[in-house]
Amino acid sequence: MSNHIISVLSALLQNLPVGTNLALLQFMWMLVSGALLPNRGALFPSLKSIGLSDDETRRAWVAFRKGVWQIALLLRFWQEHVEGLPGWRVHRYEGYIPVSVDVTAFWRPSLKTCPSKHYHPAANRALPAVIFGITGQVGDLNGQRVALPRSFERVHPQDPGEDRLWREMLKGVKKTLAEDEIAVLDAGVKIGLLQEIGVTRYVVRLAKNFTARRNTLPVYSGRGRKRKYGDLIRSLPRTHKGKTLTATTPDETIVWQENGREIRAEIWRGLILNKVVPDKENQTFDVYAIHDPKFATPWLLATPIKLDATSVKAIYTDRWPVEQIPLAAKQMLGAHRQFVHADESIQRLPELALLAGSILSFLAATILAVPTGFWNRKPKRTPGRLRRTLIGKPFPKDYQFPRQLRKKNSVTAHLPKGYAARRIKTTLSTPTDSYIAT
Repeated sequence: MSNHIISVLSALLQNLPVGTNLALLQFMWMLVSGALLPNRGALFPSLKSIGLSDDETRRAWVAFRKGVWQIALLLRFWQEHVEGLPGWRVHRYEGYIPVSVDVTAFWRPSLKTCPSKHYHPAANRALPAVIFGITGQVGDLNGQRVALPRSFERVHPQDPGEDRLWREMLKGVKKTLAEDEIAVLDAGVKIGLLQEIGVTRYVVRLAKNFTARRNTLPVYSGRGRKRKYGDLIRSLPRTHKGKTLTATTPDETIVWQENGREIRAEIWRGLILNKVVPDKENQTFDVYAIHDPKFATPWLLATPIKLDATSVKAIYTDRWPVEQIPLAAKQMLGAHRQFVHADESIQRLPELALLAGSILSFLAATILAVPTGFWNRKPKRTPGRLRRTLIGKPFPKDYQFPRQLRKKNSVTAHLPKGYAARRIKTTLSTPTDSYIAT
């Protein structure tokens, strides 16, 4: 197991500069093995707990904080590695590959220099947090769904708000989204923003009280003023001021069976936003109300692409594995606690933790399930069970690393270090009587 994990990390990091690659590999082993959890997020104790010497611990810390690497490069390496595996199969629905777009936050309430804030449901208010945008796709590996991250987007340094972050993310999606890809977004992202930026292929979840209008004017009866807007469409019933507002009759209703459950989809075609005047040049979209007995409330989804209701539901369902990446990084690997304070470090550590969360899910799909105790008679290949198996495992120093992964020879190895070096420097810089000017 350890050799397999090291081989995966080696394939990811071996092309980085010599010295940095080995030290960062040791740092990633610390993250993937969950060493942050028992050490409450403290980096130096976590690095020491995997069996590193003092010198190796310092090198791993320096590689993390000052190493010549960027998360975008590591994500590209990771994507190439996974997509090159023979067992990897990307998900497609009617020819489209879902690309999930989301935002996650690492709360840092005690960090005075935290650049941004994010709503915390337990506190019921926004707290200081380091925020990232995430894009990723989902595929099958050995029969398991695995999320593959494509990018992590930081907040803008001059404007660290989430509105600016979403705009920048969607601009990036517009540029990078291939013709056979479709963006998938959760509630909170407005259709108007997607249309403004120019994202033309998407599936987005809507608020339960969402309303839209027809892109045609109703027939004029000859009485009163002519209507400016099309008929209002309400996809779900709701209560307003004690009155029940009924839902609009759908244009289509489709029913199918899924895992023994009857799923019903109600569809409204060719809709526009409320304040848009009907015009044949308007960007229209379809709204799907997915009724699944497994969930208390229906899903309300919108897309401008003509898709089957089964495909729309499956595309949105493919968001969930991508949402598991922050869950694995924070709750499973212990990155919800962080004690770094430098401007770059507070960004780098969450990025590496998110990558480690993706690697953990990948490893769970490629390693045989190991029972975590006598009670675990039918072990499953899950990230959580794998993490429990890895906690406490030391870094395997006897592994035959590729030649590129090695400690870099220092040109100052023969010189004194630490206090001894400072003492010598101070002694040499102190003037003696022979050098005192008269």
